[in-house]
Amino acid sequence: MDFAYTQREAQLKEQVRNFARKRLSPVAQRVDSVDDYSPEVIELLADEGIFQYVAPEEYGGAGISSVAACIMREELAQVCTQADVSFAMSLFAGHALDEFGTEEQKKRYLPALGKGEKTGTTAITEPGGGSDVSALETTATLEGDHYVLNGGKNFCTMGAAAEVCIVIGTVDPSLGAKGISAFIVDCKSQQPGLKASIMKLISPHPVYQIDFDGYILPRGNILGIEGQGLTIVLSMLGRMRTTVAAAAIGMAMSAYERSLDYVQKRVAFKRPLIKFQATQLKVADMLTDIEAARLLTLRAAWTRDGEDSEESMMQASMAKLFATEAAQRVIDEAVQIHGGNGVIKGSRVEYLYRTIRALRIYEGTSEIQRLTISRSAARKRNQ
Repeated sequence: MDFAYTQREAQLKEQVRNFARKRLSPVAQRVDSVDDYSPEVIELLADEGIFQYVAPEEYGGAGISSVAACIMREELAQVCTQADVSFAMSLFAGHALDEFGTEEQKKRYLPALGKGEKTGTTAITEPGGGSDVSALETTATLEGDHYVLNGGKNFCTMGAAAEVCIVIGTVDPSLGAKGISAFIVDCKSQQPGLKASIMKLISPHPVYQIDFDGYILPRGNILGIEGQGLTIVLSMLGRMRTTVAAAAIGMAMSAYERSLDYVQKRVAFKRPLIKFQATQLKVADMLTDIEAARLLTLRAAWTRDGEDSEESMMQASMAKLFATEAAQRVIDEAVQIHGGNGVIKGSRVEYLYRTIRALRIYEGTSEIQRLTISRSAARKRNQ
């Protein structure tokens, strides 16, 4: 079994790491502490060519594997949350368009996403839905040559900053899952009937609530066909969950490196903290959690690159479950190692402590991941 990166993957890791540490690091604390997304981050990502991996080669991009996407998210998340989520959301909007879009839609959106001229996101969760993706109240009623959207979405990453938002709604509530459909919406348009507002969360990760009230959408903006929405959602989630695990690893690595530096410099009882066995045990557990999470995540990504199947969905759930919970443990220990300095508002580990908590909830809670894993395992056994 070969655990080595390919030459392209190794080069990509080095490129993104250098970019993150040299160009993102100087602005990261400032942009990650504001309530909205920074155009500066989008410009930096576009200038570096990071968005080219959002679009396939035939539409002007560079294309990307799931393994490479995980490599990129880990390196970006280690330095700047805004950069990580800005890249990730455009990536998955691009995946959805590439897999389910018409040729006209691909030509209209993918080249712009690949240059960073447009940014992407998704709008799936509703106030009354939560983990039940199929429990939709957002409706898309066909009237002649357009749809009329009504309803609301919560926890929309990027939100008002995204020109390519994949919105999930139903064309007919009586059809249940068969009525669920996907639509392409420009959240930055000034068209009446769309309102986007920042949601205040304990995490500094900015998310929006988007409300539709008679919003007119051209018929050509449906993604796929009517009734294909749940398939599109599951496809996106399968890809997103693996890279969320990678982002969690990046955050854990940031906490680990800060802690290692801290315990080598911080003196207590006339000795550096690293000289105490209790500290050494914490450091060992942190690094072991990170390495185990990374291996599980790369295996899930490798499986996804080989096949889009129930097995890949199960591996993605395993990776997200373990990596996000391992990162929570690592960052919690980082705060403990820093002591009082770890809970000072504005410190890196305090920021990570607030940020990591959301990853165990979005793109499927830890409980949903456990259900997915157990059901898939049962079906495999009965085959």
